[in-house]
Amino acid sequence: MSDLLKLAYDLIAKVVYNVVSWLLGFVKGFIQVFITGWADYSTIFKMYFPYFTFPIKILAILLALILIAIPVLCIVIIIRRIVLHVQLKAVDEDNTVLYKEIGRLNRQVLDLMDEKAKILNMKVSTVNGGPVIVEGSENTVSDMSSGYGTPVGIQNLGTGIIDPLADPTAMGGGAVMGAGGAMMGGGVGVVGGGIGEASIGEDALSAATAAAVSAVTAAKQQSEEMERNTVDRFPKLSVVDAKYADYERPEFDDTVDLEHFTENFRLFAASQMKLYYTPEILRRFVAGMASSKLLILEGISGTGKTSLPYSFSRYLNNPATIISVQPSYRDRTELIGYFNEFSKRFNETEFLRALYEANYREDPSLVVLDEMNLARIEYYFAEMLSVLELPDKNEWLLDLVPTAWPGDPVKLVSGKIRVPPTIWFVGTANNDDSTFTITDKVYDRAIPIEINERAEAFECELQPRCCVTCAHLEEMFAKAKEDHPITDSTLAKMLKLDSYLQTRFKLAFGNRIMKQMYDFIPVYVACGGTEIDGLDYIVARKVLKKFESMNVSFVRDEIKGLLQYMEKTFGKSNMQDSRSYLERIQNLY
Repeated sequence: MSDLLKLAYDLIAKVVYNVVSWLLGFVKGFIQVFITGWADYSTIFKMYFPYFTFPIKILAILLALILIAIPVLCIVIIIRRIVLHVQLKAVDEDNTVLYKEIGRLNRQVLDLMDEKAKILNMKVSTVNGGPVIVEGSENTVSDMSSGYGTPVGIQNLGTGIIDPLADPTAMGGGAVMGAGGAMMGGGVGVVGGGIGEASIGEDALSAATAAAVSAVTAAKQQSEEMERNTVDRFPKLSVVDAKYADYERPEFDDTVDLEHFTENFRLFAASQMKLYYTPEILRRFVAGMASSKLLILEGISGTGKTSLPYSFSRYLNNPATIISVQPSYRDRTELIGYFNEFSKRFNETEFLRALYEANYREDPSLVVLDEMNLARIEYYFAEMLSVLELPDKNEWLLDLVPTAWPGDPVKLVSGKIRVPPTIWFVGTANNDDSTFTITDKVYDRAIPIEINERAEAFECELQPRCCVTCAHLEEMFAKAKEDHPITDSTLAKMLKLDSYLQTRFKLAFGNRIMKQMYDFIPVYVACGGTEIDGLDYIVARKVLKKFESMNVSFVRDEIKGLLQYMEKTFGKSNMQDSRSYLERIQNLY
């Protein structure tokens, strides 16, 4: 046995000796590497450093700094680990104390709940001097003063607490009711020392329940009715109602024709606003208003896209509403707003206010969607695009709220707002990397107008405003269609071009484009333009524009043939806009 102990001792001693030697060697090595070895490092550095060139000296200094940083970083990490360990240990101790405190508080809560139960039992413990013992769902009532101790089997469907304050006369000889308001009939109650049988039948309970529900429903209806009569759900639109309560109709000039109307606007913009536009741009703008309720002004920045509808609205003495489209626009609520169920108010926007105010006015109203392609137009403007396509203008309605309230604005119809025929929407669009491509769905419904250059400034006499009603503007459009219908020769050439495009490129004018063409060209001519130029613009912007969404690299020769066909059909000096557009498309491939 002694030999075994000696063996164990020698083995353990050797293991301890080796561990201690390893630790001492590690410490000694650490000291030798990071502390005492600096003298040797310095000697070696001084031996080589004087013979280095300047760039090599810089690299040598960087190497020395790195070698110095290594032990410093190791020491910082060790100290950081020690401090973190101490902090975690302190946090653990604090958590232990916190857990103990939480346990103590939980026990106090349980004690308080028991005390509350005892107090409730004490409050109901005497029925005319006798204690009441509440045990589960079966209650025992004893009248100690009179010696009665009759158990009463009452099934308490409420909270299990007996109400001793019930009126015994109203219950017909005594009753005991649960605090939950439900009791099984047929029991025996002791109230005021008397014993009587009381039973509440199902009919009585049903009648009481129906009466309570009826009372709650009536109170809710009365509250909602009062809310309808007092809450103003559309404060902005109500301000518009107040603004036009004493509205005086201005004097309108219903004698002007389209050519003078367009030219006078050009002079007004130049003389009063120092804005200059070519007659061609203004003819396209006015003819575009005759063709669609949505106009898109495209081009490079700084050419006056936003100022054109702004100055035109000033010319009509009805300033436009300018809406700055944000990239976050996703649906119609960004433009129209939404109803807040909590506050019972509609979150109104300037777009909604302009739409509502246009219902009061007889003159044309313009809403400018500035930078409209910063977000996807077919998302946030989709409902408006669909509404404007309806042939019956009485159906141009947008749902705002489900039902009408007495305090709603007067121009709302059963919670719907009407899109009046006197309003036009003008969007401005830049073509750069920060914007979305305008889809064919939007282009087909709109009239695009490119503004890529500024007009030359000119001097003219001061030109006054020209106030016209929308009805007179529509009359001028209708008169232009009568006076300047598309000629048969131009129509025949147009149909030939349509057939050529369908055969070679699978492109067609379409019914919508044809309708816009019949509206655009006569008004364009009435404003001072020519029929062939009006056709040229529509073909270039509405038909040939579709080449941009096609892979036409394989039909380069076909585009060349189309140019030759247009030159042969319309003449070499005509259709210049379409020809230049096709040449630009051809150069892209």
